[in-house]
Amino acid sequence: MIQKLAPALGALLALSACATPVPPVEVTRFHTEGPARSGSIAVEEMMSNPDIGLEFRTYAAAVGQELQKLGFTESNNATSEYKALVGFRRGFRPSGIDNGRGPVSVGVGGATGSHGGGLGVGIGINLSGKPKDWVTSELQVQIRRRSDNAAIWEGRASTVAKDGTPAAQPGLAAAKLAAALFGGYPGQSGQTITVK
Repeated sequence: MIQKLAPALGALLALSACATPVPPVEVTRFHTEGPARSGSIAVEEMMSNPDIGLEFRTYAAAVGQELQKLGFTESNNATSEYKALVGFRRGFRPSGIDNGRGPVSVGVGGATGSHGGGLGVGIGINLSGKPKDWVTSELQVQIRRRSDNAAIWEGRASTVAKDGTPAAQPGLAAAKLAAALFGGYPGQSGQTITVK
């Protein structure tokens, strides 16, 4: 029986080794004494947020889902007790120095000596292509009391992943950032933590 399970176990271990590693998230939170843990809340766009439409809705949905897990009731109207203002940003930076060389390089060399001479030609092919950029994804949320617009909780979360990887995709990044941001809500005020 063990001999029959060994190949399947080996395949599972190989697949788990190939799984995309999920990058850690840095989280910082600030809050007043005893921030709200329940009540009606509307998820709205932060004023400084660039209007990106569909991408904003992805982040807003992730935040709304986490707030519901905490005990808030999501509301879509201006009569909610609280509002969660959501802002996000994605930035790109190069992962390596572009030295201007293409994917194919040709080298020529010659040699002379007492036993004759020689000429060699070498071709090098770089199959890795251009290095992928790093994508920084950031989420910021403020929970404000609607009656007096006072901020009672604020948090920021950010992560970095290689462009083209699943972790760099907006949907996965939004869910991961929101889960890390609200994990252990309200969190210790003023402390930056790393969530893996």
